[in-house]
Amino acid sequence: MKLLKTTGIATAALIASASIAAAETNLRFSDVLPEGNFMVDNARTFADAVEKATDGEVTITVNAAGSLGFKGPDQLAAVRDGLVDMADINISQQVGSNPMFGAEGVPFLVTSMDELKEYHTYLRPEFEKLFEQYNQKLIYMVPSPAQYVYLKEKIENIDDFDGIPVRGADKNTVDIISSIGMDGVVMPWGELLPALASGRVDGVATSATSGVDGRFWEFLEYIYPTNHTWGSNAVTINMDVWNDLSEEDQAAILEVAAELEPKFWDVSRESDEKSLKIMEDNGMVLVPLSDELKAEIADKAKSVQSDFFERVPDAKPYADEFLATKSAQD
Repeated sequence: MKLLKTTGIATAALIASASIAAAETNLRFSDVLPEGNFMVDNARTFADAVEKATDGEVTITVNAAGSLGFKGPDQLAAVRDGLVDMADINISQQVGSNPMFGAEGVPFLVTSMDELKEYHTYLRPEFEKLFEQYNQKLIYMVPSPAQYVYLKEKIENIDDFDGIPVRGADKNTVDIISSIGMDGVVMPWGELLPALASGRVDGVATSATSGVDGRFWEFLEYIYPTNHTWGSNAVTINMDVWNDLSEEDQAAILEVAAELEPKFWDVSRESDEKSLKIMEDNGMVLVPLSDELKAEIADKAKSVQSDFFERVPDAKPYADEFLATKSAQD
């Protein structure tokens, strides 16, 4: 009886030990975007689906609004070094680490989200390789909506842009807006609202969803649909963390990502329309650009496009392949 009792205790201990070994893996996910941003909502939808698909073995805690202490340009290194397990990374903000990360945002190369999807068929495999160089795996990509320039002043012609200090999230955007005549300033999101309040910048180049996040109507009045560039966020996971997951959990995560990514693209499209309405309801004015002004803006930005490909020649074959496909379809 004593032996039976001892054996039972030992068996229970083994079961408990096995249960602990198989306990859930909780991944810390860093996002610099604020609560309510559609990218953050996407991340939480993804996290819920992963927990369900892995039967609770993998849980993801999404930490929004930079609450883990990282700014946008820090995210790549944070995942690389294992300071966080996962992150939602603004790809173009990582050009300081590798200029190829700017290949998506070449001015006026892509004119719509559908064209961006086509461009990704050539560019995404290269991004996957790039992230691997930084010790992380690309899980999914979602584009920001169309881009706008937000200003205090009404613009009548190309010369009216001259000298206005305007914030851009990355070097590519700043190069574009500077080519048009504005005084472009690279600035992380966390510094933007104090800069608007103090007058350090008098405008912003970004998406409509960011305009709502920043309550731009408190600082700015006019919205100009320049659509000067496109960019995406990439959700990545530290490669060491990834390799520690079981093959079954890895497969489940990739399956969830493949299923949700197209839906997240639709969310991006819808967020653009909803965000514009919110800003207009709060008194901002959407100012359509004349065909003449659009042409002048694009013409001034041509130098940025050519300078980029001279500086990053490895990006040109991907753009050429995309343009060749686009030309054939036209």
